[in-house]
Amino acid sequence: MPERADRPRIMLAATGSGCGKTTVTCAVLRALVRRGLTVQAFKCGADYIDPMFHSRVTGRGCGSLDSFLLPEGVLRGLFRKNSEGADCSVIEGVMGFYDGLGAAVSGSSYEIAVMTRTPVILILNARGASMSLAAAVKGFKSFRENSGIAGVILNECGENLCSRLKPVLEEETGAEVLGCMPRMEDCSLESRRLGLVMPSTARDLEVIADCLAAQAERSLDLNRILELASHAPRMKDEPSQLAGLDFKPKPFLLAVAKDEAFCFYYRDALNLLEEAGAELIFFSPLNDDTLPAGIHGLYLGGGYQELHAARLSSNISMLGDIRSRVSGGLPTIAECGGFITLCGSIRTEEDTFRMSGVIESKAYTTGHLVRFGYAEMTARRSSVLTDNGRTIRAHEFHYSDSTNNGDGFVISKPKSPGEAWEGIHSSETLHAGFPYVHFCGDPMMAVKFAQACSRFESARGTHVF
Repeated sequence: MPERADRPRIMLAATGSGCGKTTVTCAVLRALVRRGLTVQAFKCGADYIDPMFHSRVTGRGCGSLDSFLLPEGVLRGLFRKNSEGADCSVIEGVMGFYDGLGAAVSGSSYEIAVMTRTPVILILNARGASMSLAAAVKGFKSFRENSGIAGVILNECGENLCSRLKPVLEEETGAEVLGCMPRMEDCSLESRRLGLVMPSTARDLEVIADCLAAQAERSLDLNRILELASHAPRMKDEPSQLAGLDFKPKPFLLAVAKDEAFCFYYRDALNLLEEAGAELIFFSPLNDDTLPAGIHGLYLGGGYQELHAARLSSNISMLGDIRSRVSGGLPTIAECGGFITLCGSIRTEEDTFRMSGVIESKAYTTGHLVRFGYAEMTARRSSVLTDNGRTIRAHEFHYSDSTNNGDGFVISKPKSPGEAWEGIHSSETLHAGFPYVHFCGDPMMAVKFAQACSRFESARGTHVF
């Protein structure tokens, strides 16, 4: 008899992108919530948008699991911490199950399933296929001995066809067919990838989620899915991330931009900043007149600032306050869209809009992804986040670029070290650039930033940038 899980969990993975992972995941999440269960969602990889959908569907914050940005022990520890008190955790994979960095499985959903010892349900798009599905399942199951694939869900497949395929697929592959989800045109979430639909603004999302859940109750074997989750092996405890660091947190006030334009944050990274002493004060650069009073640090996260450039540019008092305080030495992290906010302007397809002008740089939209993917960044000097020579891991996801991206770090692709460029405006009080970092990947970044904010408090704003 398998040892019962202290953290019941299941991963919903797929054969590739575009198979409907997020739609099926949202259907399962919402169906389990409607059963009265406390459900914890997780998303594999460097993704900010899908976790926001998961959070809306479950009413509980979604965790991020990224085996490139996070060491294995940290990843497991964050899973345990976030799944505390949940009846079941559902992990959504990224891309295809085995797709990782370059031609490798490192960074893949498979690697995360192995790290967390999580049973896997493989989602296949069954449109226009029948017995070929058996070949796909058999190949995925046998590609690695420890694949963990326990069952499959057929997406875009009617219930009649599923009932006919089920016995054949199970006999051919040894994997249980746990049901199907038919094509549901009115419940598509695909446009989210372009940022055209965000969970905070998507109309009828609650109605869509309930519609998906009702279908999941009809055509998925949710009881069996819960049973598979309940038999996941136990996971070992992991130490606190700040354990062993020579650091005693001191309280400080950290302003965090959060609204329709500023919304790309790792929940666990914000939690770590709180552990390092931060009291988070959320504000809206779009709606508020000024930064919160008495703050000792500022975090401008990313989002789709290009879509809100006109509105942000019109908030002259907020941009002026950002310029004044950041230029005056307020310790600041500005990632991607946050970095654009510190530039002099941004040129979009519609017009050119003035930004805060902290940094002499002009941002502009390109219409395509720029330097997309994982990166390793080596510091060329000590800064508010890291020491000279230290390498930290990051991720880039943006359609804009700028005329001055900074020179504080040498940045390279992990599988292409010869492909390198400069980036990040860095100083003892500023870290601003397109790449996103995850504080949990290197907790010393949170410590360094907390120390800078504490020094700013002690000096009562006398620093000069």
